[in-house]
Amino acid sequence: MADEVGLPKDRKILVAVDESEESMHALSWCLENVLFCGNYKDTLILLYAIPPRAVYPTLDNTGHVFSSDFLAMMLKYNKDAADFVVQKAKRMCKEQARDVKVETRIEHGDPRVVICEMAEKLHVDVVVMGSHGYGLIKRAFLGSVSNHCVQNVKCPVLVVKRPRPDDYRSK
Repeated sequence: MADEVGLPKDRKILVAVDESEESMHALSWCLENVLFCGNYKDTLILLYAIPPRAVYPTLDNTGHVFSSDFLAMMLKYNKDAADFVVQKAKRMCKEQARDVKVETRIEHGDPRVVICEMAEKLHVDVVVMGSHGYGLIKRAFLGSVSNHCVQNVKCPVLVVKRPRPDDYRSK
């Protein structure tokens, strides 16, 4: 990726983050292997998608009505979790790649849809995300965010698998 003069262009790299270790591994891998050092700067966009609120019945199983306080508490919890993850990711960026420009986005919606929409809206050059490594059955029921993004995002998508201890072979 170079401009007309042949110099590498500044890139926008979207990294999807969540509470998982796989997500943080993908970010760390990106910082070590995707970002370039040189006379230009990449912009790293950390994206956290707050999943849609579950539809709670008005009555719990004991016959009590859920209060608006309970629903407000659930919304606050989701926002606090998003803030915590984004701050942790920003700290990792500062520790591993001091000079990288970091932007953050917290969006609401299905992570599959949010990641695809933000990649297009922000005109990113690449999307980096972790893989939870679900088996066939779990993936069939839960769906795969990474697979959905690979199929629907218009730019390249880099899916980073977290190595298991038994994946390392002694030399």
